[in-house]
Amino acid sequence: MSGEEAAAPPAPAEQAPPAEPQYRALVLSGYGGYEKVKVQVRRGEPSPRPGEVAVRVRACGLNFADLLARQGLYDRLPPPPVSPGMECAGTVQALGEGVTGRQVGDKVMVLARAGLWQEVVTVPASQTFPMPDGMSFEEAAAFPVNYITAYMILFDFGNLRPNQSILIHMAAGGVGTAVVQLCQTVENVTIFGTASASKHEALRESGVTHPIDYRTMDYVEEVRKISPKGVDIVLDPLGGSDTSKGFNLLKPMGKLVTYGVSNMVTGQKKNLMAMAKTWWNQFSINALQLLHLNKAVCGYNLSYLEEEPELLKGVMAKLVSLYGQGKIKPKIDSVWPFEQVADAMRQMQEKKNVGKVILVPELPKEEAKKEEN
Repeated sequence: MSGEEAAAPPAPAEQAPPAEPQYRALVLSGYGGYEKVKVQVRRGEPSPRPGEVAVRVRACGLNFADLLARQGLYDRLPPPPVSPGMECAGTVQALGEGVTGRQVGDKVMVLARAGLWQEVVTVPASQTFPMPDGMSFEEAAAFPVNYITAYMILFDFGNLRPNQSILIHMAAGGVGTAVVQLCQTVENVTIFGTASASKHEALRESGVTHPIDYRTMDYVEEVRKISPKGVDIVLDPLGGSDTSKGFNLLKPMGKLVTYGVSNMVTGQKKNLMAMAKTWWNQFSINALQLLHLNKAVCGYNLSYLEEEPELLKGVMAKLVSLYGQGKIKPKIDSVWPFEQVADAMRQMQEKKNVGKVILVPELPKEEAKKEEN
């Protein structure tokens, strides 16, 4: 080959096709114990349809309904395999056609029936709420379910007013702490709160007037020692015989608001005896009895209000205003990465938490370093 002849250029190396996007999700594979919820890697990323937004999730809330769902006791969850999760917080990363009022990069809180324990979710834009300034993603994930529930059972149903009294069961839990904070916005409210003895100091600091150890004391007797006529409002997430006890504790013109059946959850798996006992002892009363007793009974289930977005939007606006005024602030009990979802569920089911239990796709770097050490 002469010097004038140029060497043939090497053939270009074949470029590998771009890697398909992946994201992680917590998936309930079947009903049973903690091991039924595990991390799965999914290919592709969900794209928002018209009217929807895609959100990159930074934190998720764990609720008692999620524990019921794992045991097959929550009829609002689609059948397995399914991703649980009713609330999360993150950043908008894509907009579906026709979406207004949201922009890519917005920090939002999300409320849905299920499906939010994932790194990326698509939801109707109407089910997202802007995060207020200064709120962390963990606080935002602790906000929608507990605070909307607390506000509506306390004010819309309970009609709490100055100088009234209230009994709050599970007062150290997510809804309980939210209710206690909201009670502080009304003058001179006497709060009775049930929780294990180890949580009483925290309850007193938060504003509970009379903490009661439900494990060693009869809370009905304890309430009547201090308030012989009973209380104005009872908030009941327990169900079964406790609903009857709560109703009997009401003063004339008092209100019982029932919003859960935690008495049915006594172990990792569905307990047929606990279910039967709760069902057998369920509270029943007729309209004529209510007429004679001058009392009210209300039932509340947030998941059935998803068809009322304007109603929820109005409640959330009031709550965000209270947050901005510094009158309410989510109390975070603990933060767990997706891989430790079993430990997070155990923390709540064994009632060890004081405040909200949070799940995150991955721990912040500083927290991850602590875990390694």
